[in-house]
Amino acid sequence: MLAITLASLVGLFLLLFVVLYVTKGRFLKEPATSLASRVTGRTVEVGGDFQLYLDPHVRLRTEDLSISNPDWVGPGAAADDALFRAERLDASIRVLPLFVGDVRFRSLDVVKGSANLVRDENGRASWDFGKEKTDKPFEMPQIRAARVVDSRVRYDDKKEDLSVDLNIGDVDVDDNAVDQPLTARGTGRSRGLPFRLDARWRGQNGALTGGPQNLVLVVNVAGSRVEVSGEVPGTTTLDGVEFNVASRGRTLAAPFRLIGIVVPDTRTYDVRGIARKDGDTWRVRDLKGRFGDSDLAGTLAVHTAGSSGEGRLKLEADLSSQKLDIIDVGPWIGYSPERLDAQGGKGAITQEGGRPWLLPNATLATESLGNFDAEVRYRAGRVRTGNVPINDLDLTLSLDRKLLKLDPVAINLAGGRLTAYVSIDARQETVTTDYDLRLSPAPLSRLLASFGALADGTTGTLQGRMQLRGYGDTVRKSLGSSNGRIALILPKGTLWVRNNELVELDIGGFIEAAISDDLKKPAEIRCGLIGFTVKDGQAAADPVLIDTERAVIKGRGGFSFKDESLGLQIEADSKKVSLFSAQSPIGLQGYFAAPGINPISGELLARGGAGAALGVVATPLAAVLAFLDVGDAKDTNCGPVLEGATAAKVKAAQPSKGESKDAEKQRKAVEKQAKEAREDAEEAAEKAAKQREKAAREAREKAEEQAEEQAEKAERAR
Repeated sequence: MLAITLASLVGLFLLLFVVLYVTKGRFLKEPATSLASRVTGRTVEVGGDFQLYLDPHVRLRTEDLSISNPDWVGPGAAADDALFRAERLDASIRVLPLFVGDVRFRSLDVVKGSANLVRDENGRASWDFGKEKTDKPFEMPQIRAARVVDSRVRYDDKKEDLSVDLNIGDVDVDDNAVDQPLTARGTGRSRGLPFRLDARWRGQNGALTGGPQNLVLVVNVAGSRVEVSGEVPGTTTLDGVEFNVASRGRTLAAPFRLIGIVVPDTRTYDVRGIARKDGDTWRVRDLKGRFGDSDLAGTLAVHTAGSSGEGRLKLEADLSSQKLDIIDVGPWIGYSPERLDAQGGKGAITQEGGRPWLLPNATLATESLGNFDAEVRYRAGRVRTGNVPINDLDLTLSLDRKLLKLDPVAINLAGGRLTAYVSIDARQETVTTDYDLRLSPAPLSRLLASFGALADGTTGTLQGRMQLRGYGDTVRKSLGSSNGRIALILPKGTLWVRNNELVELDIGGFIEAAISDDLKKPAEIRCGLIGFTVKDGQAAADPVLIDTERAVIKGRGGFSFKDESLGLQIEADSKKVSLFSAQSPIGLQGYFAAPGINPISGELLARGGAGAALGVVATPLAAVLAFLDVGDAKDTNCGPVLEGATAAKVKAAQPSKGESKDAEKQRKAVEKQAKEAREDAEEAAEKAAKQREKAAREAREKAEEQAEEQAEKAERAR
């Protein structure tokens, strides 16, 4: 009975084999496509010839084959709405491995094949046929011989805003080996940025499957080129694989934008490193290269799922430069890299409305800042500026859901420390920026020497602070709407007399010092306060007072961040008799990008800054000193300067109950200094008035004499 059963089965199999071989299985077209449609959940159609038979392997041949995408893809999602389409597909598949789920092709022939892969905003994939999802990587099936002609692959990922259209190079595989590398070439678009892509890969000894594959990927985007090369296993697995990565081009912003990270434009760059993928993180180590005229080294990491798996990109970087050219910083605050490349530092100045502008006006990409987070540390050993000595730059940057912070940026400036804290809050409808810059005491001698001035004998220092809040998505708008305060202080010290006289523009005193060989004697600075109150981008002098051994220098007027105009008047009241010490105020005018000095100007009307009257200090001294955090305020010696230079009435305060003798003594000394400074100022003002009156009288008399002479000449001529 068993023998009869086995014989019957063999007979049926042989009959089926013969029937299929003779008919080529064409009668199975409808049931085969219906079964395939039910299993895949897609509409499977064969518009032309269909063959399915054994020879003795499974032989499948179709013409005009199409497998639809799911309904949710919808028309217009891509140029071709079918998941897969082929003008002809001819395959020979080994029979026995199929019983254990292993697909092995003896041969595969595809002519004008087209794959159209789509993923929607929720992550649904058109190639997912409803099977349980797994992290197992896709394995290339074994293909002993293959031919692929005039085929293409389209990929449209709406979740990542990425689309790719690739033409697959004609492939001819014989005995699982190819003579030429497999190639793919095409175009794409990522985050709205178009790019071109070239890829090629080849296994060891030309093997298509069953061993490591050498992969080379080249992407050209917006004037930049990115090249990735490495050896991957015989699968599409990338985890743990190290790739050599090199990129060069016009701006680093282009390749970063491809992956959804927005950085400012840079000057031309050339960098390389070693990249590795570990789960949701790509890391680049041994990063080396340059941007502009600055070198760059360090590491960076991109977390595609965020640092805590939130699904947001996060960039982490630890970078450094041995030498940083200050021009290379320009693009990061909004200056055009092309203009900087062509004109150097002068490229920061633009002509608008018939006049120069200095503050950058590039718009902050606020929407893009919401797509990723960042933590960046950057250090530079030496900063090349041309004049001012800057080194040891240390920057810490963080970005958290549109809140960008530089906390802090610190540099060594001529022996002092300049520290900046900047917070840009783009979470609000109007971008709000807080600036807080602080300069610890910097030696004036080093600052002056950096500009070519001889500074022997100068012991004074300079310290200051700028604290502003502004609104707008550009540096120009932000500062142009800002409110706050700017202040510099010159604690008591000495300044070389030549520099001092030039600052005062006391020409007579300078000549006198030159004749008497006093140029090498240092002049004493009792105190200097240079303060501005800023309201809606208008900065008003509040106060500008410098007390030296020879004069009290006062200022009024101000400047404007809004239109970058300058309107500052400086006046020096000499404490000694000098031929020119009573001249008209010195005018600092023009614009930030084109300042001008008029040393013999009359009353200069403030063009951009709100004027502050001479002799009126709106901000109390205590507030200024507290704002600057100068430590021991009495060492600045600014109290009597303010009292004397403003001619304010000194109230002789009586000693309070319990006041110590030392405190009373100190108070009386301050009152005495204030009285002396006031008397000096009043005396200088009186002398100046007399000199102006005398000069005016002499000018009138001379004019009258010239008029009489002209009249006599005219009379004689008649």
